[in-house]
Amino acid sequence: MSETMQHYRDAFHGAEASLPGRELAWLRDARRGALDAFESLGFPKPREEDWKYTRVAAIEKSVFVGSDPETPADASPTLLPDSLQAHQLVFVDGWHREELSRPGALAAGVELTSLSNALAARGDQLAAYLGADTRHTNGFSALNAAFAGNGVLIRLAPGTVLDAPVHLVFLSSATAPTIAHPRIIIDCGAESKATVIEHYTCAGDAAYFNNAVTQVMLGAGARLEHYKLQREASSSFHVARMDVHQGADSELISHSVSLGAALARHDINITLAAPRAKAILNGLYAARARQHVDYHTRIDHAEPECSSDQDYRGILSGRARGVFNGQVHVHPHAQKSDATQSNKNLLLSRDAEVDTKPQLEIYANDVKCAHGATVGQLDERMVFYLRSRGIGEQAARALLTYGFARDVIDRMGIVPIRDLVAQSLLDRLPQAEQLRSMLS
Repeated sequence: MSETMQHYRDAFHGAEASLPGRELAWLRDARRGALDAFESLGFPKPREEDWKYTRVAAIEKSVFVGSDPETPADASPTLLPDSLQAHQLVFVDGWHREELSRPGALAAGVELTSLSNALAARGDQLAAYLGADTRHTNGFSALNAAFAGNGVLIRLAPGTVLDAPVHLVFLSSATAPTIAHPRIIIDCGAESKATVIEHYTCAGDAAYFNNAVTQVMLGAGARLEHYKLQREASSSFHVARMDVHQGADSELISHSVSLGAALARHDINITLAAPRAKAILNGLYAARARQHVDYHTRIDHAEPECSSDQDYRGILSGRARGVFNGQVHVHPHAQKSDATQSNKNLLLSRDAEVDTKPQLEIYANDVKCAHGATVGQLDERMVFYLRSRGIGEQAARALLTYGFARDVIDRMGIVPIRDLVAQSLLDRLPQAEQLRSMLS
């Protein structure tokens, strides 16, 4: 057994007796099975097709430890968009902080609680979500399952409509290499509607690691608008997996923004499991210096008349590297499927690099599918045009870069979140203050 494996096995045995739901036999078995799966799978290697452009050696060689739940929380309100009216749960270094959370009054039929509280109150009801999971495709998701217990449970009864978004804040304040394993469970009953925001941010620049898993179940006719905002320290690591299972006539709208971390990996797997299910995925990633960001999406059109639309845009500068791998799999009997995917990348330096691979696997003959990818630099003619209007060269390039991203940002329906993403992007561009005055 390698040193890394032994470290996590020792950490598991040291933490098992204090993990939420430790008294549940089925959960103990599931966790131990997940630990065995982690030891069998290990961390992904470059020889694996889905990981050949993303090396995780820095994570494997680091010694991450779980944080102490008794450590005082350091949560600066300036990190959070105060203008957002939402049901808010706050987690600091992986632990739910009730004193910082503002869940507010919830309508009948809505359950919003920390996963640890749900396990304590009605643990056996969560076996369907946290029971033995044989879908571990890599060591990261298996490791999350082994330590599962901290996170969020959101359940909507059939026909329930949330009156405001749910805002889940995962704040890292640690000054040492810590690890957290958030598990977010979203179960929307038939004809229900909700908006959920996963917001990962930080108060410092420690080399911490967030290893997150999100599970989404959409009943017939349910609608979920999901935001993933990842704005973390430049020395941190973020690996996340999102699994979505959609019923008939359901709709998922996903907005995913990745603006931080030394390495960020996002796996999004969607199964359109019943007729007329629909998924819309919008993504924006920006990396600089030596940052690495990787998006892997897979959409399974398993039934007829389903549709999916993906649009991901990347901005890379310095020696940053981006990866996009988008797969659409149309099953043999999924006739009248409609699928499109687009990945556009803007390279702002000679040393920036992107690997893009949109894929279609079609086994039905009555479908409408298209995909495309572009990698390029700023249009010098447009730069010249702006300069001829009295705008400096740096400001002109920054303005065009901002416009490239704004197409994705403008699709976000929540104004405070849209503004937060726009301001975060502006902060990364030269001549930021000048741009703000020009755009105001």
